[in-house]
Amino acid sequence: MSLPLLKLGAVLSTMAMISNWMSQTLPSLVGLNTTRLSTPDTLTQISPKEGWQVYSSAQDPDGRCICTVVAPEQNLCSRDAKSRQLRQLLEKVQNMSQSIEVLNLRTQRDFQYVLKMETQMKGLKVKFRQIEDDRKTLMTKHFQELKEKMDELLPLIPVLEQYKTDAKLITQFKEEIRNLSAVLTGIQEEIGAYDYEELHQRVLSLETRLRDCMKKLTCGKLMKITGPVTVKTSGTRFGAWMTDPLASEKNNRVWYMDSYTNNKIVREYKSIADFVSGAESRTYNLPFKWAGTNHVVYNGSLYFNKYQSNIIIKYSFDMGRVLAQRSLEYAGFHNVYPYTWGGFSDIDLMADEIGLWAVYATNQNAGNIVISQLNKDTLEVMKSWSTGYPKRSAGESFMICGTLYVTNSHLTGAKVYYSYSTKTSTYEYTDIPFHNQYFHISMLDYNARDRALYAWNNGHQVLFNVTLFHIIKTEDDT
Repeated sequence: MSLPLLKLGAVLSTMAMISNWMSQTLPSLVGLNTTRLSTPDTLTQISPKEGWQVYSSAQDPDGRCICTVVAPEQNLCSRDAKSRQLRQLLEKVQNMSQSIEVLNLRTQRDFQYVLKMETQMKGLKVKFRQIEDDRKTLMTKHFQELKEKMDELLPLIPVLEQYKTDAKLITQFKEEIRNLSAVLTGIQEEIGAYDYEELHQRVLSLETRLRDCMKKLTCGKLMKITGPVTVKTSGTRFGAWMTDPLASEKNNRVWYMDSYTNNKIVREYKSIADFVSGAESRTYNLPFKWAGTNHVVYNGSLYFNKYQSNIIIKYSFDMGRVLAQRSLEYAGFHNVYPYTWGGFSDIDLMADEIGLWAVYATNQNAGNIVISQLNKDTLEVMKSWSTGYPKRSAGESFMICGTLYVTNSHLTGAKVYYSYSTKTSTYEYTDIPFHNQYFHISMLDYNARDRALYAWNNGHQVLFNVTLFHIIKTEDDT
């Protein structure tokens, strides 16, 4: 086929595809009849009454960190979604309008060429009929060439008619898009384009501030305990295992201390995986036996209660020696004021987001729990709080954000029953249940880095997930 015919075929093919695309796409783009946009009278006003509420949790069953954010009561999400939908629709219409305009300009020249060719073909057809009537006067060869040429052109006549129809369809599409664009622009003006931009920027600003807050987010109130997840089954009925809450993300060493007395051996594992597989990396032989199971590793050092005394020991793992020791004045020891399960658990050392703590009881406080904040370097008592909760009635306890949470038993049915805030020097009775799967807990300690409770449950090393509640005040709050 000659070059003009090839060119014409390409143009017609392109026009057919464009026509098909437009006929399928335009109805979905103009589908405002199936999506009702709210009028300005129904829009929610921007007046949040509360700050962002954040429920944070250590991890879900798959090990992913969880943080649920509850937005202020006056929620603008629905309006924001409609405005975003309108904006996207406008952009699509504008893009389509520009594409059709380019296509229209590009095909005008081809269209003129087609019209010219159509005229030539019609004239050729008339001449051919005249010649055919008088074909006896022409040479057979010339007649045959002319007939073949006509045979090639004849199929193009209906195609040219279709091309003209498609060209008219594009013109109609242009007009429809122009009208649709005007309608959408009007709707946007009614909703308030500038108001949308202000709302959008405000949401972005809140999201940025929320992320910044979450990076700094540490403290909150205990709302729920879930689990446990059994990490390993090993050792005797009583013991302790822990990680360092101040260690870097890459440092996941685990320390393991079996039994509540008559032992000085601390086993170290490079990771939880090594701990589970039993791939021990190092063993430490402490200079003193420990009492109880309430030890803590904090900033690379082990803090424990020296056996048959109220002396607290700070032992450096890196240096392999004792860095400090101090007597905890008036603190009962050697099963004078233990937890309900006994086991020389008189003095409980723990750490949270605020620092290092000692929980114990004294005769001066009638055997009730005393909370002391310790200097991590010198072990000096910086401040103490006397509570009214009997130490012997407590199953276990742990600190979160300066608040002591006390369980009512170490056996089945145990729950967090009492809490004392060192920030406000006030207490409250709580009812936070948790599942004591193996019926006897002899160690329960909070790790601020992992946001989890480490527990020794009848020879099982388990983890409990905690959910904390936070309120983040926004700049709009008064």
